[in-house]
Parts: sequence; structure tokens; C-alpha cells
Amino acid sequence: MAAPTVETCHVACCANRTPNVVSWSRGGTIAFGTCNSVALYDPKDRRVVAVLNGHTGRVSAVQWVHREDCGRESHLVSGGSDNRLILWEIKQLECKGHTGPICAVDAIYTEDSKILVATSASDSTVRLWLCNPAKEVKCLHTLSFGSGFMMDVSLALLPGSRVPILACGGDDSRVHLYVLSNGQLQKTLSLQGHEDWVRGVEWASTSGELLLASCSQDCLIRVWRLCAKSGTDARTEDDHTIIKMKENVFEVKERDMSSLFALSLETVLAGHENWVYGVHWQPPFYIGGELQQPLKLLSASMDKTMILWAPEEGSGVWVEQVRVGEVGGNTLGFYGCQISPDGSMVVAHAFHGALHLWCKDQDKEVRLASPGVVISGHFNAVQDLSWDPEGEFIISVGSKDLHSQMNILIKSFGIFFTLQATWHEISRPQIHGYDMQCLAMVGRFQFVSGADEKVLRVFQAPRNFVENFANISGTSREKLLTSTDSANLPEGASTPALGLSNKAVFQGKIFAHEDEGQFNSLSDQYQESYFHALNLTEPPPEDHLLQNTLWPEVQKLYGHGFEMFCLASDSSGKVVASACKASKAEHAAVLLWSTTTWRQLQALPCHTLTVTQMAFSPNAQLLLAVSRDRTWSLWKRDQPPQFSLHAYTGKDTAIHSRIIWSCDWSPDSKYFVTSSRDKKVVFHFSFISEHTSIKPCSSILDVGDAATAVAFCPVLCSGNSYLLAVGLECGRILLYRWSPGQEPAGGHDWSSCGETDTSQSHALAVKRLRWRPRAGVIEEESSWVQLASASADHSVKIFNINKQAL
Repeated sequence: MAAPTVETCHVACCANRTPNVVSWSRGGTIAFGTCNSVALYDPKDRRVVAVLNGHTGRVSAVQWVHREDCGRESHLVSGGSDNRLILWEIKQLECKGHTGPICAVDAIYTEDSKILVATSASDSTVRLWLCNPAKEVKCLHTLSFGSGFMMDVSLALLPGSRVPILACGGDDSRVHLYVLSNGQLQKTLSLQGHEDWVRGVEWASTSGELLLASCSQDCLIRVWRLCAKSGTDARTEDDHTIIKMKENVFEVKERDMSSLFALSLETVLAGHENWVYGVHWQPPFYIGGELQQPLKLLSASMDKTMILWAPEEGSGVWVEQVRVGEVGGNTLGFYGCQISPDGSMVVAHAFHGALHLWCKDQDKEVRLASPGVVISGHFNAVQDLSWDPEGEFIISVGSKDLHSQMNILIKSFGIFFTLQATWHEISRPQIHGYDMQCLAMVGRFQFVSGADEKVLRVFQAPRNFVENFANISGTSREKLLTSTDSANLPEGASTPALGLSNKAVFQGKIFAHEDEGQFNSLSDQYQESYFHALNLTEPPPEDHLLQNTLWPEVQKLYGHGFEMFCLASDSSGKVVASACKASKAEHAAVLLWSTTTWRQLQALPCHTLTVTQMAFSPNAQLLLAVSRDRTWSLWKRDQPPQFSLHAYTGKDTAIHSRIIWSCDWSPDSKYFVTSSRDKKVVFHFSFISEHTSIKPCSSILDVGDAATAVAFCPVLCSGNSYLLAVGLECGRILLYRWSPGQEPAGGHDWSSCGETDTSQSHALAVKRLRWRPRAGVIEEESSWVQLASASADHSVKIFNINKQAL
């Protein structure tokens, strides 16, 4: 059997910022919505095992359909802002009916192996669906709440019965209960007690009874008990000595039979100091048919903590057993929580999308105290990425959303390194107040970044990062520190409370004079350093990433008149080119900077609109720029470091008819390629004489969709042909081989040799493609090469490409 052409090596992503978007199956897989997709994550292997693409809007609710026998789930339901519910199995079934984004879903199996699904949406309705995975989906009933909204829904079967009961928690501070009778939902009870919006509800079955947990913005959790009530129940003589809560009794008719059920308030749990967004019951864990653990309830709050609650033995009083959470960092709080089937791990997802994982200590029976390594990524569009020159890690940059109530700054960067077959984030070097747009590596441990501001910022790795990178990757620490001038490296960095620049933190007494013990200034007496040096042998958990892995800012570069848009650095790391947004020629000039002095070397005027991307040739002799004005320009190095205009296209010679999005160089610097919104990808000669007309050296390739990213593989294929990756606006990535020795007129110089399938492709436009540098290839003659992609769907993906299968 032939080896596959494209394999997904890694997916870096994080959860959407909605309360019901994460669900942990009893088989151990965590499903969460990420942009328009559903990711399936294995917390033990620490990798995404699959990505489900099908929604056309952001996924806002995900739920596994649990089986009563605790077997592995085979179905998953998800709802999104595209107003659709999708039932996932081998093939997906779509349910349309809501006129607003779906915010909560839940599902159970019925006695005939069908699936009953409840959905709540912003159209002020709750719908009940009956799904036959093999055939069709039918909407059984629709509940309308007028101008109100139901924040969460939960389904269960009444004790000793096959009658479904639905709980809805809404903005009226009540929990509404409905029973499905004769195909219709009938209201039974409206539970009062909460004093603010009910954010979460969830049923749990135990000992022939049901427990319902509800959480609210009043910072409280209420637990309700529902049980079957016999008509012969009678009080004993000493019943007056027992304190009993008021029971709400209701009758359910089923197949000419009626049953009585009683619901009462079990307990009120107070412990959180802010809104409680999520509650989750620990699933039953059986060994040999026997229950191995008592019932427990996990809650998550905007106070950045999770609490595990359980009844005390003997008294049955519910008490707090464990509290975990984050201290410091740029977080707002937790949107929801989940617990593993065996109770050994808990996970919460936060406002900025990251998953926070805690593991049970091996030497302790109950306490969850050890933060664990978990998947991470960007929570908005990833705009740019770059490999370390040695190919050992990736640095990526993404835009971010500022919440209307927040003035704190959110994650913009992620650095990943290889650890056997998996990748993990090891640093978040910059926290920024503007949407990040571009970056360029300058050596191994220095980069320049650009954002929606007129300033370029230069960052350098601190000593603590270099040491930890050496520890985790197995690289020689002495070798890395020698190459980075370790004598002048700060220990780490921190961000002042009212600043946007990361400040260096040095070892020893740096704020006071050694001899006099006096401070340099009044502000020096009040240090705002939140940095703590780490000695890591494995990737840092989320709480350390938030505040202990910053890189100090070493320089600001001024010169552009508008927001930064693209950056490029030459192979020697001595020159950086930058360009900003522009609507006039005077602002569209490319600026060159010296990385030695960080002074401006030259301005290169040519284009009339924004330069969208630039690339230096591998031999550092040529600079290519492509623009929104549909033209490209080629600059040649005359006398270092000066460049002069070598060739360019005008209105009469332009090949592309729409904006040119991307460009790249062949590894031998002989050719360059451009890709455009007009769906065309074109090769060009790099050296053009005055007597040579500007025309493509290949047949024009129509890829069928806007080509938003393009990249040459640094390793040649058989027959000295070139391998090219093309990223499309629809999210697909195409692979082509090009042989320049063949005649373009015949149309045979291009050959399609592979593409990503539906599960591998991005859900939105590919923003950037970068091949792993040849220096990072472990085996020189290896048949596998690696390609990294960044997308507007919030993800970074790394693919293994088999050259021999092309």
C-alpha cells in the first residue's frame, strides 16, 4: 500500500469563548468547538486526533451523547452561529430550524436507539429533535420564551421510566422543567431561588434518583433532588423531628399509566466570588459493575477558580473538597468545566480560549493540585508564522479580540517545539494591545513584530527561555547561550500594569544601588514584576504561559505612517523589510532596517497601494514585494546594504487582475512565484535584463479559488522539479510540482500531486504557508518534509508531506 501524500502532524487551536463549547466523553476524548470546527482532543496523548468541519459559522455548543452502560460514545452533537445543529457519526446529519445562533445543546439515547436532542438558541426558542442517524431528523416540539433566553438545557430520563425530562435555565432567574408526553413538551415546574441569570443546568442519575445542578450569576449553585413518589408514602410518628425541604409533586402520564414524582431542594452551595458559568457532574466510574466513586459536582466561575463539591460521609452535607484555579495572568475567568471519567483530571476553558488542566497528585487520594500540559493556540485569526532558522520551533502571530469590559491584554503569540511526535506551546513572548499582523525572525532568538500601530517592536529571548528550551529539547545549553551573548541577557520579562511594552527582569538587585541601598526613582520602590524563573523539563502549563514566558522588548522602530501589514528578513539576519497599510504611493514605500543598529537604511518607493507580502531570495541578493495594486516589484542589492529597483510590472504589463496576496522564492533563487485573488498562480524568472519582456516563465495555473498563500519547498523533488504549496481562501492546501525545463505552451509544466482532504483542510482562508527549513530535517535523505500553515480559522497546522508519494 502506497504511503499517503499528506499527513496531519499537529493542530494548534483553542476553544471558542462560549460556556457550552467543551465536552469530555466517557471514552476519554475531549470535544470542543474551535472557530467553525469541532476538535477531538486526546488529553493523554496531548494531541488533536481529528477535526470535524461542517459548520459555516462559529461553533457555540458541543455535547457527547452518553450511553447508560458507560460505553464509548459514538455520537456527538454541535450547534453554531450558523443556526444549525449537526449530529456527528460516520456521516453528519444537519438540523435546520432555528433562526438565531444555537448557544446550548444536550442529547440522550431513547429506548429504540434513536437520539433525542435539545437545543437553545438566541431566537428565544428551545427545540426538541428526534434523530435517527441512519435516516432523518425531525423537530418534535418548539418552546418559545418571548423576549427571554434560555442559557442552557439538559436532558435526562425520569427514574424508573423512559420519559424524557428537559431542564432549561434562563435569564428570568428560573429553572424550567418540561416532560415529553405524547410527542409534546409539557411544562411541569418552574424552580425559583436564583436571583440572577441561570447560566448552567445539568442532570445526574444516582441510586434510582435524579439530581439537577443549576448555577447562576448570583454566584450560587443549587442542587435539586427528583425521585419517584409512591401513593402509599406516609409520615411516621416522629417525622416532625426531621427537617425536610418543601416537595414539588407532579404527575406524568405514560401509556395509560400515571406516576408521581417529587422534586425538592437538596442544597445551596456558596463558595465562588463571581458569576458561576458552568456545572458538571462527575460521570459514574464502574469496575466489575460496581460504582467506584461517590457522586461529585464540579463548578467553574469567572473568579478564575473551579471547585469540586461532594457530600460528606455520614452527614451527607455537601462541602467543598478541592479548589483549583489561576492566580494572576491576563485572564477573565472560566466559562465552563469538565471532569475525566475516572476523576483524575479536570479541565476548564477560559475567556481567551485556552484550556486549563489539573491532574490528581499520585500520592494523594483526593486533591487535584498539579497543573497539566494541555493543547493551546490562538483564539482568533492567525495572521503570520515563521520557523526558527534551525527548524526546531515555530513562532506564530494572531489577532485578538478585546472584550468591551476589559483593558487587559490577551495572547498574541505562540511558540511550539517538537517533542517526539507531538508539539507543544512553550512560550508566549508578547502580550499586545493591538491586533498582531506580521513577524520576522532575526536569528534564532530574536524577532520583529508588527501590529495595528505605526511602530515595529523588536524582542529578544530571555535567559530563562533559552535554558528551558535547552532542557526540554535536549539541546546543549552552553551552545545556545554562547550563540546568544548570554552575558547581557535578562532573566525574563514582565508587563507593567499600565504599559504595553514588556520590561526586562534581571537577576540580583537591579533596582537599588548595591552600596547605598537607595532607589533610582520613586517608581523603583514599587516593582511590578510578575515574572518567576522556571526550571522546566516539560512544556509549561497554561498559568505559567500567561505570565512567565514573556520576551523583553529591546527596541521600537518608528517611520511608518499607518498600521503595519507585512515584514520580511533576509537569510543573513542583517536586514529587515517592513511595509504598512497604504492608500497612497507616499505611504506604500518599503522600509529597510539594519538589525545591527536598528536604524532605517533605505526607503523603496514603487507601489501605490498596500504592499501585502515581501520575500528576500535565499541568497539575500533580491527582494520581492507584491501589492494590493495588482503589481509586483523586484529589488536588487547593489552595494550592501543598498537596494535598487530591478524590475516591476505596471498597468500594461500586470499579469494578475486582482490583489496579489502572496509570493515566495525557489530554493535556488532562480524563480519566484506570485498568487492572487484572481485564482492565478504564476512563476517568474528572478533575473530580468533590460531587453527581456516581463512575462511568466510558466503556464498560468488556475487553482479554482482565491490563492491567499504560496510557498516553495526548500528541498527539490525527483528530476530537480520544484514542489509548491498553495493555500486557498476556502481553506484547502494544494500541492503542485513544476518542471521549468518543459515547454509552458504545452501546459504540462504543472502537475497536481496532492491536496488536503476535508478533515485536514482549514475551515477558513489560509493566511500563511511556511516549509520547515532544510536545517531542521533530521535525515538529509528523508522522504518526508514538513509544512506549517496559519489560517483565519484560529488554527496552526503542521503537515508531513511524503515527497516519494508525489
